[in-house]
Amino acid sequence: MRIRAAMRDELPLLCELERAAGAPFAAIGMPEIADDEPPAPHELAHYLDAGVALVAVPDATDLPHGTDLPDAADLPQQPGPGSIAGYLLAEPVDGALHIEQVSVHPDHARRGIGRALIEHLAAGTDAPALTLTTFADVPWNAPYYARCGFRPLADHELTPGLREIRRKEAEHGLDRWPRLCMRRDLARDPRQAPQRDLTPDAPGALS
Repeated sequence: MRIRAAMRDELPLLCELERAAGAPFAAIGMPEIADDEPPAPHELAHYLDAGVALVAVPDATDLPHGTDLPDAADLPQQPGPGSIAGYLLAEPVDGALHIEQVSVHPDHARRGIGRALIEHLAAGTDAPALTLTTFADVPWNAPYYARCGFRPLADHELTPGLREIRRKEAEHGLDRWPRLCMRRDLARDPRQAPQRDLTPDAPGALS
């Protein structure tokens, strides 16, 4: 799996991938999340201009046996083998790098792609920490991020930017289910790096 910066003409693919990645929420009694329309390409463009947009693209070892790996110009216009397997969006918030979204297409679930995107982001930033907001009780949300080294933030630890993000989420109706903010401090000394669980990703949208 190869991780690289997203390109502007790939933004419609991210929208389609997000629809597919959200589907598992319907099976756990959260159909509103499954049916929530993803941001439009022009909204995603914000992360190309003022943040980070990463995509995970399968290489030859990730494709089914006998499948030819296409050139980038020939990639199919739908998520799946040979196209975009997952993506991550992040932007600076109060000095940290805030992960807005991590999603993996169901065709590529349980292969560690979400974790690889997070680790790639962590390795490539000078920010002191990563933050995110997520559903507290969804197995592939907060429990998953805890295994990736994130910890829940108490209310008094929330920065103004995180409070504003939570306000907008509540306005959007996400607080029908418990949500929380999480933070992962980034240790720059390898001797201080936390030990992380290597359990494969669960399916679906992770944040």
